[in-house]
Amino acid sequence: MECFIGVDVGSVSAKIAVLDMDKRVIFETYLRTHGSPVEALQGGFQHLQEKLPDLEVLAAGTTGSGRHLAAVMIGADTVKNEITAHAVAAREINPEVRTVIDIGGQDSKIIFLKDGVSCGFNMNSVCAAGTGSFLDHQATRLNVPIEKFGELALRSRNPVRIAGRCGVFAESDLISKQQMGYSKEDLIAGLCLALARNYLANVARGKEIRPVVLFQGGVAANVGMRAAFETLLGLPVVVPPYYRVMGAIGAALLARERWLKTKSPTAFRGARAISLFDCSPRSFICNDCTNNCKISELYLGGEIVGRWGSRCGKWANLRLSSAGRQDQREKLRLVRRGA
Repeated sequence: MECFIGVDVGSVSAKIAVLDMDKRVIFETYLRTHGSPVEALQGGFQHLQEKLPDLEVLAAGTTGSGRHLAAVMIGADTVKNEITAHAVAAREINPEVRTVIDIGGQDSKIIFLKDGVSCGFNMNSVCAAGTGSFLDHQATRLNVPIEKFGELALRSRNPVRIAGRCGVFAESDLISKQQMGYSKEDLIAGLCLALARNYLANVARGKEIRPVVLFQGGVAANVGMRAAFETLLGLPVVVPPYYRVMGAIGAALLARERWLKTKSPTAFRGARAISLFDCSPRSFICNDCTNNCKISELYLGGEIVGRWGSRCGKWANLRLSSAGRQDQREKLRLVRRGA
C-alpha cells in the first residue's frame, strides 16, 4: 500500500501518523518519550512494521520541537514547524476552521486561520499552567487518575474560583481551597476554568476567537478543559477524531503535497534502518555575531548528518568544500575552547 508518513516529536511525546493516497489515516500512535525520543520513535516504527508490513512509503515529513532529530533519524523529505503542520491538519479535518486551540505536554499555542490559511499565531512564553504535564501533576497530587480528571469536573455544581494567572499561583490556591474542604469535583472544575482563563489571557492575548474552533493536542482528551473553554467563549469547541496526532497528520499531508509536485524518490530510511539508528548529539554557541545562536549537531558513525539552530543559516550547509570544512573545524575548535 502506498502511503505518506508524518512524525511529530514534542517535549514529552512522539507521534506517528500514516496516510494512504486518499489522505485517510491508516495508522497512528502517541508515545511518551520519557526523555528519549529516539527510543520512542524506534518503538513506534517497530509497531508500525508489525501492523502494516507491506507499506510503500512515498514521502515522509517531520514537525515539532524535535523535528530536526526526527528528520535525520527517519530520512524525512519535508521538515516543517508545528504551526504550519497543525494548521494544515486542522484545515484538512474542517475546511471552515478559524481558530485552533492546541495544548500539549509542556507548551500551548493558538492558531488563527482565514480561508484555510494561517494568518497569525501565539505561543505560551514561560508559564506552563494548563499544559499536560501540569495537569498530570495536579491529578497525582489530588490522587485522581488523569483519565478521570475531566469526568469529575463535569460533575461539579459549584466550581471553586482559583487564581490561574500562572502555574505556581494556581497550585498554591488549589492547595489552599483543598484545605478548606471543597470537594474534588468543585476543585477540579475550578482549576479547569482557571487554566482556560489563563490560556485566553496569556496565549490568545485577548484576540477574538472565531468559530469553527478546534481543540487539539493531548489536553483535548480532558472533557473538563473542553467544557471550560465552551463556558468562557460561549461557543462550541470541536475535538477532532485524531486530536493527539494532528501535528503528525499535518507533517504527512505536507510530505504528500511535496511528492505530488515533484514525484521525487523518498529519502525515507525504512523501519529496519530506524531501529538501528544510533547518533551522538553535540552543541556549541556561535559567537560570530550578537545573536549568539546555540547550534545543535548530530553525528552518525562519526560523520555529521544534521545541524540546526542558526538564524542566518551559515551552519546549515553540510556539503562544504574541503577549505570550507577546514575553516569551520577551526571555528568550532576555537568556540569550544572559549576563544
